[in-house]
Amino acid sequence: MLRSALKWLGFIQDSENGARSRGHSHTGAHAHTHGVIDPGIASTQRGIWAIKWSFVLLAITAILQLVAVFATGSVALLADTIHNAGDAATAVPLWIAFRLAQRKPSPRFTYGYGRVEDLAGVAIVAIILASAVIAAYESIRRLIDPQPIEYLGWVAIAGIIGFLGNEAVAVFRIRVGREINSAALIADGYHARTDGFTSLAVVLGALGVWLGFPLADPIIGLLITIAIFAIVWQSGKAVFSRMLDGVDPEITKEIRHAAEHVPGVRQVLDVRARWLGHRLAAELDIAIDPQARVTEADAITTQFEREILEHVPALSLARIRARPHDPSTHGTQEKHPDDHGKHGHHRAPAPVAVDGESARGLIEIVDTAQGERMAFTAMRQAPGLQAAVEIEREGGRIEVLPLVIVSGNPARFMSTAAPQEPHEFTARLRLSSSKGEEVLPFSMVEPEGHH
Repeated sequence: MLRSALKWLGFIQDSENGARSRGHSHTGAHAHTHGVIDPGIASTQRGIWAIKWSFVLLAITAILQLVAVFATGSVALLADTIHNAGDAATAVPLWIAFRLAQRKPSPRFTYGYGRVEDLAGVAIVAIILASAVIAAYESIRRLIDPQPIEYLGWVAIAGIIGFLGNEAVAVFRIRVGREINSAALIADGYHARTDGFTSLAVVLGALGVWLGFPLADPIIGLLITIAIFAIVWQSGKAVFSRMLDGVDPEITKEIRHAAEHVPGVRQVLDVRARWLGHRLAAELDIAIDPQARVTEADAITTQFEREILEHVPALSLARIRARPHDPSTHGTQEKHPDDHGKHGHHRAPAPVAVDGESARGLIEIVDTAQGERMAFTAMRQAPGLQAAVEIEREGGRIEVLPLVIVSGNPARFMSTAAPQEPHEFTARLRLSSSKGEEVLPFSMVEPEGHH
């Protein structure tokens, strides 16, 4: 049991999980929401470790304050204790989800048990709501019928303990957030720092009572209770949104954006995503070249899945279905918009598959921030591959476009200059590698309606 507790707190690291945690991340800033674990934090083992220790620190703070509540009868301290306990409870759904996530999917629960985290979130929201109602009742009752508060010094000390506990959590979350480059965890840290000032309001209430204003304690308690109700509203919206399969529109936008990095994806027809606990599952329909072979379609979907996993770290499952591209389809996002951007001059020719001894892949004209470029994506390539496109122009002229490896992707080659107009031509891909030199002929045809 001691080993399990030490492992849960991070003193004993799991090497496999530790290695898995050091991945690519596009985590952005997220708003703090009580009762919901941010996927930007939960997607790394270091972030989970930070959440666990935050729970321990805030739980100890709330317990110490609760002892003072029973001893003094301060409703302001009661409200602050509920507030800190609610913050500590945000780690509960994560713990439950991770425990149940160890179970394999079954014929009945085919997606696993990640949604139990949402049920735990609902339970936490309900508990905080019930506690807030009790705090509100006590605060209003004390306003109507003031009661003397005993041990004002202990009330002030408990308020200071609440401040110090929240400040410790704030410093800890911010430091770990900067280590793992998690804006969400940093934002949580600054939120904990704000909560610390709420605890200092308890000290202000005790000071008011000491100065002869007995209503200071229930007034402060009522103000803190109002803040707790705001937390319940915010958390309830987040939890029930996830239970109804709601996701941030930025997530689907990021998935569509990932398609821009994958040659051969002509359209993203549909994107559906939903949360399974703190992990994301997505189903997508994409359109590719109708002439593509099964192996080419598989290579395109595999590369697309890899791009999505890099762009959305919280994604754990992506099911991609490839369909033949239909240029007449409307109402969907084109992977390759008009080649001349907003002016809509014309559409790029469809990618062309080439296959040789040195390499096999897709060659196409793509839009980049620098303009149009010839691009070749190798699905198989020999070591030391070098490539160039030679385009036959009128009058026997040959337009030569050397292709260079794109940084970070040795299977992606791109020209440094734009191909000349027109984009309907006969050409050859000249390849040089350890297997020697070869020439692969191909043709590009401008789509119907080109001006």
